[in-house]
Amino acid sequence: MGRFMVLGLTVLVGLALVGGSAWAQDEGGLRGTQRQATIAPIPIAIPAFLGADNQLGSDLAGVIAGDLNSSGLFQTLAPASYLEQVSEINQAPRFPDWRAIRADALVVGRVVEASEQRITAEFRLWDVSTGRQLAGQRFSTSGQNWRRLGHIIADQIYQKLTGETGYFDTRVVFIDETGPKQQRVKRLAIMDQDGHNVRRLSSGNELVLTPRFSPSGQEIAFMSYGGGNPRVYLMNLQSGQRQSVGDFPNMTFAPRFSPDGQRIIMSLQEGGGSSIFEMDLRTRQNRRLTPASDAIDTGPSYSPNGDRIVFESDREGNQQLYVMNADGSGAHRVSLGSGRYSTPVWSPRGDYIAFTKQLMGRFLIGVMHPDGSGERILSEGFHNEGPTWAPNGRVLMFFRESQGQNGGPRLISVDITGYNERIVQTPSFASDPAWSPLLN
Repeated sequence: MGRFMVLGLTVLVGLALVGGSAWAQDEGGLRGTQRQATIAPIPIAIPAFLGADNQLGSDLAGVIAGDLNSSGLFQTLAPASYLEQVSEINQAPRFPDWRAIRADALVVGRVVEASEQRITAEFRLWDVSTGRQLAGQRFSTSGQNWRRLGHIIADQIYQKLTGETGYFDTRVVFIDETGPKQQRVKRLAIMDQDGHNVRRLSSGNELVLTPRFSPSGQEIAFMSYGGGNPRVYLMNLQSGQRQSVGDFPNMTFAPRFSPDGQRIIMSLQEGGGSSIFEMDLRTRQNRRLTPASDAIDTGPSYSPNGDRIVFESDREGNQQLYVMNADGSGAHRVSLGSGRYSTPVWSPRGDYIAFTKQLMGRFLIGVMHPDGSGERILSEGFHNEGPTWAPNGRVLMFFRESQGQNGGPRLISVDITGYNERIVQTPSFASDPAWSPLLN
């Protein structure tokens, strides 16, 4: 693979680093620089895809460019600067023309409408400096789902040039919020990770909170205040059917799936406190994981292999993070800094736990290693909360609420270096996001 050189230093973008740290990959890969949480993005050219429908070809290239640009690791060059007008994807480009506009990588493609219901897209990824083809693939999908082709291709490009798994062919479930600040209507909603194809999943007649994806991406767990006691429900995203996870005497909340999708972990209110329980979804049998007490134990999240659980508890006086074994044994505190910690969620890679932290009137989004070491803050604001991981474990999404009568929550994404913070556009206010696994 070609070696992309940017601003003199060679480092592989995609692994965590902070400050002036740097690292390299021996066998090619994306080469860029990062200093003090800034990245020199890779210049990449993505001409409109060829095909009978010029608008579709342009739109498809736009989806790919939008995904790559949003990562902060790529900079798409303006089409007006292109010297070569690509007319055939099966022959080598005129590389001097692309070097002249300082492109390090080039993507060319073609899209064909095989029928009214089906379209096919193929692409080639070129290393401009060496003239080598790095990737070439073909994908098909239904015509109405054409944007997904762009996300899939963007994932292939991202993976080939960074060595990291992509995260663009994913969805986000969240709480869609409309209406005046004191009378917000909150609905379950789902969208593509770039904010397109928003679809509401509930009517707004009941308060819904904390939606979470199953590992298959076909179900979500969430909390609903409809029908008596607030409780945890499961919803099949294809059919829209929902069911309660159990008939508990008190409120159940803060659900998450186990990594194998066979269990749900959640909190159950008990007197003035709450405890963490696990339910086997096949047998509907419950298992208590934290003892009954006046403490509030909540916000549980499994490690990727399911052997440990992180949760928040005020058992020592204020909210802190604890890690225990999957059977509830060995609970110990891992949050070591000042402030109150909440909403922990384990990275899909297992290397970090993301959290919300309240300190001196500010809400911070941060990460730490599972043993509590290496804590660092990625973002802060008036009200930041509820981090969720992209499936590659390198990007976080959370919600930020602004001050004022007309303020409301917005979804924000940031990578784990604290770089490239962006607003994720939604039609209305949005909170409590949860990222799906990769769809493909």
